[in-house]
Amino acid sequence: MQQHNLLVINLGSTSTKYAVYCDETCVFEETIRHPSEELGAFSDILSQREYRETAILQGVEAHGFSLEKLTAIVARGGLTEPLPGGTFVVDEAMLAALCDANAAKHASSLSGVIGYHIAQKLHLPVYTVDPVVTDEMSELAHYSGLKDIRRRSIFHALNQKSVARHAAKQLGKRYEDCRFIVVHMGGGISVGAHENGKVIDNNNALDGDGPFSPDRTGGLPFGSVVDLCFSGKYTRKEVYDMFIKRGGLLSYIGTNDGRTAENMASAGDRDAAMALEAMAYQVSKEIGAQSTVLCGKIDAILLTGGLAYSKLITGYITERVSFLAPVMLFPGENEMLALTEGALRALRGEETPKRYSDIY
Repeated sequence: MQQHNLLVINLGSTSTKYAVYCDETCVFEETIRHPSEELGAFSDILSQREYRETAILQGVEAHGFSLEKLTAIVARGGLTEPLPGGTFVVDEAMLAALCDANAAKHASSLSGVIGYHIAQKLHLPVYTVDPVVTDEMSELAHYSGLKDIRRRSIFHALNQKSVARHAAKQLGKRYEDCRFIVVHMGGGISVGAHENGKVIDNNNALDGDGPFSPDRTGGLPFGSVVDLCFSGKYTRKEVYDMFIKRGGLLSYIGTNDGRTAENMASAGDRDAAMALEAMAYQVSKEIGAQSTVLCGKIDAILLTGGLAYSKLITGYITERVSFLAPVMLFPGENEMLALTEGALRALRGEETPKRYSDIY
């Protein structure tokens, strides 16, 4: 079997993560933390392209790896129009979508832009895998209750689908033959109903569906939200930031770090203990809701993300939901490996990569 060397790119708002994989083996991986004063010199995220691209290329060179050895590049997906799950070629149509003003508000979109530019210079294919806008929801799941608002699918598709594939393998099955509820617990929390290789329903972890998380509010009573918005105390941006940056654990106990919150609870802080249990309680309720989507026929409930390292949180959840199905733990976020595996499926002919231009 041909050996493949991949450059993997995954950008965050203040960090640039890159790695080189030889097939499924990580050769090296690095995360660059960008000082706020340096990022502040740029007018928007797209204008950071050359700055971040240079950092990646210099880093690869510092590790003594020649770009000439690369087979392909794979980058984290961005906020394009909704897409089916799977591996995509980053073509000119997707590049244009990633550079759209709305998509470019999130640093993840810059991953594909940088990947495309590096690939063009090296005459290599560039892929993205299971982007956050993966939408395989049933039409019923798109109903919101108000005709003018259609529920959107924005969730941790990359890690959820990767974990589901690994769980299926552990069970001796194909992902396409399984029914899972997958819970990604990080800065945001998303709960997806996976049926036969598709995520047929999930909560929008960005826009306020589902449970509260370390710094997001999740679903809120809309009457109180309306009152807050029209109180005259806050601007639109302040309200939005309150919901997605200053909510959840941060709002209740002043920290969005799960380990700190757990240490506070262990030291006798009742507010911290209650907030953590309440978060787990809401996650459990969302799992229960998604169990109805699968009509109660569930192979396993999979808990993943950084908070899945917490025995306290996973214990609370397992106690409430284990009657539905066995609970399996996959702590952490293996996004770099998940991106690599998706690109390898395309390179090995195990999956036909899709093209944005064939959809839009």
